Amino acid sequence: MKKSISILFCILFLQSVVAQKEPVVMEINGKPVTKSEFLQIYLKNNNDPKYDKQTLDDYVEMFKKFKLKVAEAEALGYDTIPKLKKELEGYKKQLATPYLIDSVENRYLVEQAFERIKTEVRASHILVRVDQNASPKDTLAAYNRIVALKKRIEKGEDFASVAKMKSGSDDPSAINNGGDLGFFTAFQMVYSFEEKAYTTPIGSISEPFRTRFGYHILKVTDKRPARGTIKTAHLMVAVPKDATQEVKDNAEKKINELYEKLQKGEKWEDLVTLHSDDPGSSKKGGELAAFGSGTTQRMVPSFEDAAFALKADGDISKPIRTDYGFHIVKRLEWKDVAPYAMMKKELQSKVNKDERSKKTQDSFVAKLKTSYGYKYAGDKSLKWFMKNLDSTYYLGKWNAEQLKSNKTLFKLNGKAFTQKSFADYLQKNYRGVKRDQNNIVIKSQYKAWEKAEILAYEEQLLPTKYPDFKALINEYHDGIILYEIMSDKVWNKAVKDTIGLKDFFLKNKSNYMWTKRLDATIYECLNKEIANKVSAMLKNDTINSKDVIDVVNKDSELNLKVKMNKFDMEQTNFLKNRTFSKGVNPSYEFEGKVYVVNVKDVLNPMTKEFNEAKGTATSDYQTFLEKTWLEELKAKYPVKINEEVLYNLGNK
Repeated sequence: MKKSISILFCILFLQSVVAQKEPVVMEINGKPVTKSEFLQIYLKNNNDPKYDKQTLDDYVEMFKKFKLKVAEAEALGYDTIPKLKKELEGYKKQLATPYLIDSVENRYLVEQAFERIKTEVRASHILVRVDQNASPKDTLAAYNRIVALKKRIEKGEDFASVAKMKSGSDDPSAINNGGDLGFFTAFQMVYSFEEKAYTTPIGSISEPFRTRFGYHILKVTDKRPARGTIKTAHLMVAVPKDATQEVKDNAEKKINELYEKLQKGEKWEDLVTLHSDDPGSSKKGGELAAFGSGTTQRMVPSFEDAAFALKADGDISKPIRTDYGFHIVKRLEWKDVAPYAMMKKELQSKVNKDERSKKTQDSFVAKLKTSYGYKYAGDKSLKWFMKNLDSTYYLGKWNAEQLKSNKTLFKLNGKAFTQKSFADYLQKNYRGVKRDQNNIVIKSQYKAWEKAEILAYEEQLLPTKYPDFKALINEYHDGIILYEIMSDKVWNKAVKDTIGLKDFFLKNKSNYMWTKRLDATIYECLNKEIANKVSAMLKNDTINSKDVIDVVNKDSELNLKVKMNKFDMEQTNFLKNRTFSKGVNPSYEFEGKVYVVNVKDVLNPMTKEFNEAKGTATSDYQTFLEKTWLEELKAKYPVKINEEVLYNLGNK
């Protein structure tokens, strides 16, 4: 026995010596940054790490600034600010989740998701809304209602008709689609809904089931092999929901004109840039996020069908109509469902964030109980709670002041979890608890408390079990307090310190100049013929830009665009390096368009007023404040670099 203790002592001593002797890259205010810590951050921020002197010096300079700010934040107690501590705890919970799951169950769910991605299900549903925390009375009423609706369908009524009727589905879209959700695949519905859809045969109606939205029944109407994932671009002519028939007709006319131009060989990118009404995609050729099998991204069915009907990359659809307007869809790239090996990591991430994670967590808790020698001792000790819980509990006014004992409810790894801990949980977690018999409420709350305590116990051990987890927590800790101190010392200070900002602006006024500008109305014409027509009309001083638009765009919305502004000539491509005079200038061509520029005034270079330069000056003032602050920190906190360790980081 003594020999075993002696050996264990030697091992621990050697581990301690090794830890103490780990090479140190630098010290900031006496706090060491070890080689392993530095390397972990360096490699995380460099996909192609280099170890030459210049690269390392550059990175150390940046790292040093980061650590100096963190040192100051810690010295000022930012890591004790309640809201920041709460924020870090929230991140800890998120980061701990992948470590608090049953890996076997998790792998099964990942593989299940992959199998489901290979098949798309079409289903219709009827929803009876009920709050997750509704009373037993309201819950029963909702359940009885969904059962009654199911019976009507079983007796021969049409599913869609029942969904549409006044007391039918609470899903507002049912009035238009009869509950039809179209085709979907894994991760595109909540898991409990997905589970029913994939396990219900075609043509059958499921038993009532509950999600966070309420009670559902669903009818599976079709299943098909997955169509894969597709990336598309679109050219869109928007139609507001409350648009008049004239607006709708003009939009349809415009999309058909654009389609004809594409058929005649005009460039897709040019037409999208000039005419698409989708601001999020028009500057990048109309490109949209990929959608289809395995993605969470869905499009309206008519858009999806038009996209997947295209046979080859580069093909375009005829104009289609959706609730948002008219579209021409272009296929950019289609991919079949990827092999499992390629999708595994992405699926793993989705499962961990999905409702599925609760299943793996429950299984994980069961395994922790076994490995940590869980012992339950709660039946007798729970009786006090069952006896003393009253109606004030549901109002948040109940307390356990009369609880004099602190008996053990369960033990885990030798640690006792007691009545008072459970009482604290009850007092803090009353919201959303359904009124019911005391024994039912207490048993339900005990189950939730016990799970939370076991997971919290394991979570406390994660930093010692998993060095990567510990490093990640440190990274989030530094990031949170760094953001807060930067806000106080630099970003917000520059905004709030109006006197300092104005003083900075006045001292650096020569940096804030307007270049040559035009106060003008610019007519962007489809071709030279239209430009000539515009120029001729502008010779009449009584004609304004609206008059010109009404005449020129009478036959086509594509003929003319009008812009009115004070234009920076150096920053506006079609004005750059050109000479203009007051009045209507001769038309000219630029990148396929013809421009007529009607100049109200030519504004020569001049110093900007404070309000005109405020945005840029604020950014520059922030840079100035940060630089000044860093000089103070360098003087305040000594930094030592161990060059021998630093310049040998690349050596194993």
